[in-house]
Amino acid sequence: MTLREDDVRRLDGSEGIYAVVDKPTCAVVIPFDGTRFHLVEQFRYPLGLRRWEFPMGTAPELADVPPLELAARELREETGLVAGSMAELGVTDVAAGMSSQRGRVFLATDLTQSEAQREVEEQDMRTAWFDVDEFEKMIAAGDITDAQTLAAYTLLLVCERAR
Repeated sequence: MTLREDDVRRLDGSEGIYAVVDKPTCAVVIPFDGTRFHLVEQFRYPLGLRRWEFPMGTAPELADVPPLELAARELREETGLVAGSMAELGVTDVAAGMSSQRGRVFLATDLTQSEAQREVEEQDMRTAWFDVDEFEKMIAAGDITDAQTLAAYTLLLVCERAR
């Protein structure tokens, strides 16, 4: 991650500074067994809260990793799940007002369980399965607030409706 400040000239001719956080593309993975989603819960330091969300992440040291490979890697690292099928659903802008980071969203199905390979920062991570109704109740109750998780679920619903 880098932080840069760009000198900008606005449409009215005035000058200003725009701060931008540059981060590599992330993968957001929706693990789905046909009736349930597999979520991860972890402490999110900036919020001071534990949050449930879909598995996701980046590979800053491997910024050129193809998105599908990154998605499979994040899924395996965080949950221990291996997908027999991975379908790309779309792209999200993580925080377009302040970051260049984009997300690639994948639906992971035909899942088999192996051992999670979490990074040091993820050692307190918990995982659990939630059926679709419970997942949506968690959204409505404010228990799931992660923007990438909400955007990924929206992409899934739109793709399902288009079938």
